[in-house]
Amino acid sequence: MTPRSEPIRELQAHIDANPAADLSVAALAALAGMSERHFSRVFTEQTGLSPGRYVERSRADAARRLLEVTGHPLATVARESGLGTPETLYRVFRRHWRISPGDHRRRFQSKES
Repeated sequence: MTPRSEPIRELQAHIDANPAADLSVAALAALAGMSERHFSRVFTEQTGLSPGRYVERSRADAARRLLEVTGHPLATVARESGLGTPETLYRVFRRHWRISPGDHRRRFQSKES
């Protein structure tokens, strides 16, 4: 769902472009110039996802892209995508795509061969 307000669209772009940044509700609300409670309500209403779910999905997508186009170790992929640790990367990846990060990388690389 595309948000109708420009500030929320800009925040989405910021989140997607900076997955390893501090993307807590407090930090995002400050960027939007709103209270945390108001920001959470507005963001959820306009995107259909809570800020936390949107950030997780964006970070999962960043990790997926890194796995597909780099040979970085899982620890590096986790750090650069904002997921922190390989364990978190694994849990998030399984939750979103029901496959491990390593299996995803192998499947993608075999298609390119």
